[in-house]
Amino acid sequence: MSSFIKPKIRRKNEPVNDLGLIRSDYDGAMSTLCAGCGHDSVTAAMGRAFFELSIEPHRAVKVSGIGCSSKTTSYFLKEAHGNNTVHGRMPSVATGAFAANADLTYIGVSGDGDSLSIGVGQLIHAMRRNVNMLYVLENNGVYGLTKGQFSAAADIGSTAKKGAVNQLPPIDPVALAMSVGASFVARGFSGDREQLVPLIKAGLMHKGFGLIDVISPCVSFNDHKGSTKSYEHTYKYYHKSVHADYVPPSKEIKAAYDDGKTMDVELHDGGTIRLRKTDKDYDPTNREHAMKRIMASGGSDEVLTGLLFIDEQQPDLHQRKNMEDRPLNEIPYAELNPGAAALKELQKGFR
Repeated sequence: MSSFIKPKIRRKNEPVNDLGLIRSDYDGAMSTLCAGCGHDSVTAAMGRAFFELSIEPHRAVKVSGIGCSSKTTSYFLKEAHGNNTVHGRMPSVATGAFAANADLTYIGVSGDGDSLSIGVGQLIHAMRRNVNMLYVLENNGVYGLTKGQFSAAADIGSTAKKGAVNQLPPIDPVALAMSVGASFVARGFSGDREQLVPLIKAGLMHKGFGLIDVISPCVSFNDHKGSTKSYEHTYKYYHKSVHADYVPPSKEIKAAYDDGKTMDVELHDGGTIRLRKTDKDYDPTNREHAMKRIMASGGSDEVLTGLLFIDEQQPDLHQRKNMEDRPLNEIPYAELNPGAAALKELQKGFR
């Protein structure tokens, strides 16, 4: 295993964040994925986002399911809490952990196979409950860990490496998220770090369920002519609709773009998401308008990216269920277990 330990090198005058930590403090083990895999670029973007937000690594929780994408939680934030769960069950594990301690930063990493087939029911309920977590779905259209079968995200007419043609309609995770009430919906591309890092930062700071569908090409089984999840196809049809920048509460907001093309959304922590709209008429705070634009893009080759929808007014699971602010492990035993008399009194309300 020693060959997979990533060496930590600190350069002279290396930049530090507000905690005095350097970028490599947010790394994990050495990746064992194929060279050129889009997932490694997403991993680097996640590590960069945590570093720039100055989140203490041990105050983060990483959860994942099964698949190439779910392996990547080992490749960043080595000092964070982590749970590699069973196939498709990551959202419920994350929900349980969040219920026990809402004072941590939760990030789930999964793939289109783990999320949209066996795990689709779990994903839907986490979104409708508005669990306060960021869910990064690394989407390559295939089951890369089991040699390239089509996933539920594969587009009609796309071809497999050996020539088979997919005849089933895809499940679009972005459209799905919009339809069940997710409060932060975005799409990115592993090949565009400039857009992806701010999206991850904004998603981490959003209070509620954030989904980022990241087109992340599989170089072994789905990066060929005829694939709609390849590097070539995505670069060709890539369309940035709304670019997002997270502005911490301690920093001044400066107009970086032309008037009439930007809007600011204030977050619960006092920070701000500054949105630059490439599509002038696009309103990422209007679910109906956003849904229409997403559905329109689904009928073409266009890969619509950016922050597609955000709702900062929707209460998260913690607020809706009036959960205890203190982590359960910090609550005295007498409060957690008040005795049989208190239980009987509680049961009266259910009779």
